[in-house]
Amino acid sequence: MITFLLVIHGLITLALVAVILLQRSEGGALGIGGGGGGGLMTARGAANLLTRATTILAALFIVMSILLAVLAAGTNKARVIDPTVAAKTAPIAPAPGAPAPAAPAQLPGLPGVPVAQ
Repeated sequence: MITFLLVIHGLITLALVAVILLQRSEGGALGIGGGGGGGLMTARGAANLLTRATTILAALFIVMSILLAVLAAGTNKARVIDPTVAAKTAPIAPAPGAPAPAAPAQLPGLPGVPVAQ
C-alpha cells in the first residue's frame, strides 16, 4: 500500500513541477506556456486554469505527504529479530524459597569505594 501511495505521490510531484514551469513568471521571460493569441484559450483563462491546477496539486501533495508520514510512523514497531537470543539473555528468577544473593562489597564501576550499609 505504501509503495502504491509513493508512486502516486511521485506522479503528483511531477505534475506539480510541470504546472509550475508552465506558468508565466512576473517578467514573462521564463514562462513556457500561455503564448500569443489565436489559441484555444485566452492568456487569462490559461492563467486561471494553471493557478487552480497548482492549488489542487499542492493540496494533494501536502495531504499525501502527511498520509505517508502517518503510515510510515505506524510501521516502526519494536520487533525481536532473533527470539532465541532474547530467551537466552532473559534473567532467571530465583526459586521462591531460596535466599536472596548477597550484595557486593564494592560498587562494580567504582574500584575501592565501599558500599554504604
